[in-house]
Amino acid sequence: MQPHENADEHAGSPDSPAQANVQAHEYCRQKAGPPGSALYYALLQLRPSRRDAAYAVHAFCQEIADIHSAVHDPGVAHAKLDWWRQELARLFDGTPAHPVTRALAPVVKTFGLSRDAFEAVLHAAEMDLSQMRYLDFAGLDHYCDAAGGAPAELVSHVYGFDDARTPALARALGHAITLGRRVTDVGVDARAGYVYFPIDELQRFGVTAADLQNGKYSPAFVELMKFQHARARQSIVEAAAAMPGRDRRKQKPLLALAALQLALLDEVAVSDYQVLHQRIDLTPLRKFWRAWRAR
Repeated sequence: MQPHENADEHAGSPDSPAQANVQAHEYCRQKAGPPGSALYYALLQLRPSRRDAAYAVHAFCQEIADIHSAVHDPGVAHAKLDWWRQELARLFDGTPAHPVTRALAPVVKTFGLSRDAFEAVLHAAEMDLSQMRYLDFAGLDHYCDAAGGAPAELVSHVYGFDDARTPALARALGHAITLGRRVTDVGVDARAGYVYFPIDELQRFGVTAADLQNGKYSPAFVELMKFQHARARQSIVEAAAAMPGRDRRKQKPLLALAALQLALLDEVAVSDYQVLHQRIDLTPLRKFWRAWRAR
C-alpha cells in the first residue's frame, strides 16, 4: 500500500466541503493532542480558531515523527517520507491531498508559515531513518533543533507575537523541550532501538547502548542520567526565561509545554531515574494545573 492510499479513510466520506473541514480538524486533534496528552492541556487556553490552526501544525509534525516508529520496513518508511515531501510541495502549490495538509492549507496562508521550517521537520525524520546513534552532542543538538525547534517556530506564528525575536526564541525553547524528552523517554527510545545520548557521553560515564536497551540499572546509569537531566533542565529554564515579556501571554501554550516537560523531568529524577522498564508520566490533574499556571 502506498503511504497516501489510506489518507481519506481517516477523514471518512464527507458530503460537503464544510463536513470535510470538520473531519480534517478532528483528525488533527486526535493525531496531535488527544485528551489527556500534554499538548491537549497546553492548547486549552487558545480560542478555538487558533487551537485548530495549532493542531493542524502539530498534526503534520506528528505524522512525520511517527514514520520511524510506525513503519518497520526501511524501504516503506523512506517511501512514506518521500510521499510526505511530495505532499508538502502540494500543500504549498495549493493542492493538498491528506486530511492534515487540507486543514493546514489555510493556516499556512493566514500566518505565512515558512516552508523551510516544514522541510526541517522532514529532515529530522530522515535523521531518524538513517541513524540510531549520535557520536557527540553536536549531532544530538542538530537533531533536537530539527525535531523540536522547527515545529515550535511554526506554531509561534499561530500563537502570535509582537517582538520580532519571538519565533527564533520559540525555536530555541522547542529545541530544549525535545532535549528534555530524550531524557524522560530514554527507555522508550532504547526499546525501539534508538539511543540518543551521545556515544562519547555514554563512554564517559561507563554506560553502553546495550545497557540502556537491556534495561540495566547501575550507579553509572544514575550518574549519566543526572548529567543529562541537569543539562536538559537548564536548557529549558534558560530558553523559557528568554521569551520576550510582551509575548509571554501569547506564547503560553509553548511555555506550558516547557513547564510540563520540567515537571516530568523532575518526576523522573524523584524515581531515581527508573525509566528503562517503564514510562513515567504526570497525572491529568497535574498536567492541567501546570499548563494553566505556565507563563
